[in-house]
Amino acid sequence: MTVNKQCVKRDTMAAEGEPADLVKVLHLLVLSFCWGMQVWVSFIAGIVLVRQVSRHTFGLVQSKLFPVYFYCLLGSNVVSLAVHAVYHPCDLLDWHGSAQMLLYFAALLTAGLNARWLGPAATAVMFQMREVEKEHGLGDQIGLGSQSEAYAKLREQDPKYKACKGAFGRYHGLSNLCNLIGFICTTANLIYTALNLSTI
Repeated sequence: MTVNKQCVKRDTMAAEGEPADLVKVLHLLVLSFCWGMQVWVSFIAGIVLVRQVSRHTFGLVQSKLFPVYFYCLLGSNVVSLAVHAVYHPCDLLDWHGSAQMLLYFAALLTAGLNARWLGPAATAVMFQMREVEKEHGLGDQIGLGSQSEAYAKLREQDPKYKACKGAFGRYHGLSNLCNLIGFICTTANLIYTALNLSTI
């Protein structure tokens, strides 16, 4: 009877040994921290902030916040992937373990792209745009939708600003896409982990 239970358990999720309680707690805390941070930064803090402060203040705050956010995500995903890899070596991986490993790797990759390339590039272009906007008396208005006609006129009149705006849009769009993919991966891993808990 004991052998059958062990076989069923191994079929459910192939693993190399049973992780210690401390490892389980660390894994769940890191995964929860990562998911909670993504929800807060992506769906709450930014939306609230952009409606309460000027465009330039919003950009400045995001330029300080995002590097910390992206590197925290990167570190969390490294820990999660490492823990998963240690207890699920390649020769023991089943379909579920492989899918989860792929999700951890995708989350790590998207966080790395944002931390090392997309985030810094978008910030650099944003500061170039900020200087041009300051020269034209723009950027101190609250809300992204304020003075949209003045911004449109500036794009038409200044080719350099128009080019910067296009570059910022591309970097920002790719950064948002990476962030969304990372969030979906973390959510899927958190759900999978929750479904494999023996109790709450």
